[in-house]
Formats: sequence, structure tokens, C-alpha cells
Amino acid sequence: MRMRPRAAFAPGGERTLAVRAALALVGAAALAPQASLAQSDGARPDAAPSVSVTRGTDDVPRTADGRPDLSGIWIATSALGLLEGMDALQAARAADREAGRELPRNEPPPYKPEAEALRQQYLDRQGIDDPMARCLLSGVPRINTRPLPFEIVQLPDRVIILYEVHHAFRIIPTDGRGHPDDVVLTYLGDSVGRWEGDTLVVEVVGFNENTWLAGTGTHHSDQMRVVERWTRDSPETILYEVEIDDPVVFEKPWRMYDVFRLRPNERIREYECIESNEDIVRFEELLRSGD
Repeated sequence: MRMRPRAAFAPGGERTLAVRAALALVGAAALAPQASLAQSDGARPDAAPSVSVTRGTDDVPRTADGRPDLSGIWIATSALGLLEGMDALQAARAADREAGRELPRNEPPPYKPEAEALRQQYLDRQGIDDPMARCLLSGVPRINTRPLPFEIVQLPDRVIILYEVHHAFRIIPTDGRGHPDDVVLTYLGDSVGRWEGDTLVVEVVGFNENTWLAGTGTHHSDQMRVVERWTRDSPETILYEVEIDDPVVFEKPWRMYDVFRLRPNERIREYECIESNEDIVRFEELLRSGD
């Protein structure tokens, strides 16, 4: 899948041209086992704590009702390596350490034996079954960490997320309503939110089984439940924690973490996946060659 060159903007406004051959980069990510779980070299205890905010939130923008304002255009720190190169990723992580923003390690997905066997089949096939590479809509949480920006629009009774990738969007009510009775299984599921102090907590259910979660072969069932926690801990960053529970395929719930970074001079642009998508051809060649 080839992305067009884009101008990338640092939070300070300095413009750097980031031209990346996304065909090679996304393909490599699909072929690398657990590519999106780069920090998953150790499991954490069952009673893993939530991310703690180590710095004050008094300086974050707030809405008229006193809630932290999540509005803005953001990019995941974990995506910076693909978007701007490893130097940008390392610089962002160094800035986080300096700010005392240390995240727990991502946990490896605790698959049940039968589900792990299926994941291994996907690995053996070198990631050619990746729904994303075939231009299918990325689900939650994967869509939040794609190497393209997303915009949050916060309103008194809902939060709207507009993703450049796939032209996707989520409308998350925060007025106390629950999930509707007629939830249809979809790629992004059905989201409802609530505020717990300064953290937006979003519960997502109603997923189809056509997405991967993080890395090659990270499949799930339609019984998956995702809980996201969005905490704006500074004017430039949002702490993101996601807990994934699926009793069909996982032994227990597990968590991943990221930091979303403000892109004040960025904008959401047109995205067309299928045009010039060479991944499908490349994957078919892999199948024929048996390599």
C-alpha cells in the first residue's frame, strides 16, 4: 500500500518533509511478527495498573464544563518511525522520559492454545492475510496507531474522531447512554464514553472478525470488548491505554499503551487505499512462490 508524500509538522511548527515508501514499510510491518508490539518482551502481572499521570494536568486546555479538551490533530508516537523515521521516534521517546512520562510495557496477547495455533498459521503465511493490506478498515485499537493523523472534535455530549486513514470516523456519545440494542457487528464496533475525572473512558463492543489488533495474525472474535482510556496529561500529549478482552481467544484481558502527540500545523487529507495498492499483487506472488 503506497502512501503519497506528505509534509510533516512538529509541535513547534518546524516543517520537515517526510517522504516514505509506505509500500515497503507497511509490508515489512505486516511480515514481522508482533511488529506493533515492539515493547512486548515481557508480560506484566494480571493486576496490571492503569497508566498514572506523573505530571500535573492544570495546564491542559479545558472546555467550558471543565473537562480536558482532547480536540486537535494527533499522531501516535509508535507511528513516528514509519512516518518520519527512527530519529523522530527516538526523539519523542526521549522527550517523554525527560517529562517523566514512562509507560508500562505492552503486553503480548495471551492467546488460548487453539487461537495461538491460528495466529501461527498467519505468521507462517508471512502476513499475507492482513486485512489492512487489502484496504479493509482497520479496527480498534489498531486504527489509532496507523502512521497517519487523526482529528478529535470534542463536544459537550460526544467526542468525534476523524481518521485520515480509510476516511473513517467514530462518534462517541458521552451523555450517559449505553450501547443500543440493535448493535450491528462492524469494523470499528460501537463506542460509548464516560468521564472518570480527567480521563475519557471509551467502551467498544460489536466488532466483526475482519480486523487484526496489533501485529501479524493478532485476530479476535466478535465477542471482543475494548476499553480505551484517553488522558490529556500535557498541552502536547495524550496518554492512551487500551484493555482488550475476548473470552473466546484470550486467556485473560491484556493491555497496550501509547502517547498521542499534537500536530498543530497538520491537517486531515484525502486518503485512497486501493489506488496503487501493490500489496495485493506482492502477496499473491508470495503465495505462488511458496516463500
